[in-house]
Amino acid sequence: MSNHIHLLLRSDKAKLSDTIPDFKAHTGREILKAIDLESKSRRDWMLNIFEFAAKKHKLKEDYQFWTHENHPELIYSDKFLFQKLNYIHENPARAGIVEKAEDYLYSSARDFAGLPCLLYIVQTYLLLIIHCSILQNTSVAKHSREISTKKNRSK
Repeated sequence: MSNHIHLLLRSDKAKLSDTIPDFKAHTGREILKAIDLESKSRRDWMLNIFEFAAKKHKLKEDYQFWTHENHPELIYSDKFLFQKLNYIHENPARAGIVEKAEDYLYSSARDFAGLPCLLYIVQTYLLLIIHCSILQNTSVAKHSREISTKKNRSK
């Protein structure tokens, strides 16, 4: 999506309420560094937008890439996880950007469908189970079962 992002996050090191601001700060800095490499007219145009956004808030920031709001939801069951994953994957199709969820280049739906993906997907054990459930007869599901089996043997 061009104006927002959906994430399924898990943190073993900190509370998500601490992780999300850290994620925003880090990615904001990296995006500003990348913008610095753009041509002058494009760079100035983008920085002007982020500078204008920063002036709307009392924080002393030169530029603001992310909004200060977020809408975290605790994933409390597998059913709720699947609901959120489906919502995230279907979002570009519902918005009319693509016909099928896996056609959106910036979505993990491509990875789940066994297609090349521009995003680096970190697959936890839970996501491996999701792969197996969703993609019963694909090479991705087979690969996921192999990884899952290897993990169980190593325990």
